[in-house]
Amino acid sequence: MMRRRDLMAGLLAAALPLPALAQGWKPSRPITLIVPFAAGSGTDAVARILAQLLSETLEGASVIVENRAGGSGVIAAVAAAHAPPDGHTLFVTTNTTHSANPALMKHLDYDPVADFAPVARVGNLPFMLVVGAKSPAQDAAGFFRLIRERRGQMSYASGNSTGIVGGATMARMAGTDMLHVPYRSTPPAMTDVIAGRVDCMLVDIAAGLGHVRDGQLRLLGVTTRERSALLPDAPSLHEAGLTGFDITSWNGVFAPAGTPPEVIGALNAALRGSIERPEVKARFATIGFDAFSGTPEELGAFVREQLVTWRELVEAAGIPKE
Repeated sequence: MMRRRDLMAGLLAAALPLPALAQGWKPSRPITLIVPFAAGSGTDAVARILAQLLSETLEGASVIVENRAGGSGVIAAVAAAHAPPDGHTLFVTTNTTHSANPALMKHLDYDPVADFAPVARVGNLPFMLVVGAKSPAQDAAGFFRLIRERRGQMSYASGNSTGIVGGATMARMAGTDMLHVPYRSTPPAMTDVIAGRVDCMLVDIAAGLGHVRDGQLRLLGVTTRERSALLPDAPSLHEAGLTGFDITSWNGVFAPAGTPPEVIGALNAALRGSIERPEVKARFATIGFDAFSGTPEELGAFVREQLVTWRELVEAAGIPKE
């Protein structure tokens, strides 16, 4: 009889929504989501939806988004790593801080593995190649011909590591040289592409789609090897002639190292229980974000894999450490 009751209890627990299992910890004060990019960036848009979802799931807890742009995410990463490990400060970040920076920088003031406790991966931010509306390039193949003809004369903007590495990789695979124009964050980079001061950029769909829809930017292709379900009519750069081109950005939530396991578990359950709802996935899709989730352990393993992947991308693109 006891064994049967234990079995039924286990089945009942497995059937409950994930947030219902997160009863071991509740916030005692507002939760701050630190974002390493400026307002208007794709990660900022994702973080603001996550803030609302966490507030709803954690019984009305106050959740604040704090933008700390600059330094390729280093400023925000250091602030998050040094926060009290009690669940009230989380880092909503990307491959910039947790994959690419170790390969791009000679010195980092944080360790992406040792200084953070993974909470949950929340999805991918697919990128796209865009030019200003007045650009002579009407499609990706035409743009690649143009940058070859004007070798060394054309430029690409970047507001994050995906833009840096993606732009350098694009130029290398197209067999030409381009001028890199770095920006503190994505919004001012897009402003200069729209104005024609810079020729192009690789920007995440979440940040750039609105400008494409209103005709300020022209979409030439997506950076994933296969077409994106978010923009099914847009060709991939691989299709357009850069055989094998496949670069995208991922988003994850981290807590400072030393955060108690029960706190990590509660936060993971709250995030996963929200993100896996079909209506929430659809809401994220409207801003150009491919939402999904997983366990803390899966995110930790993924970060270690991505550190290798991005080191190889940086080396192949010939980008020296700074």
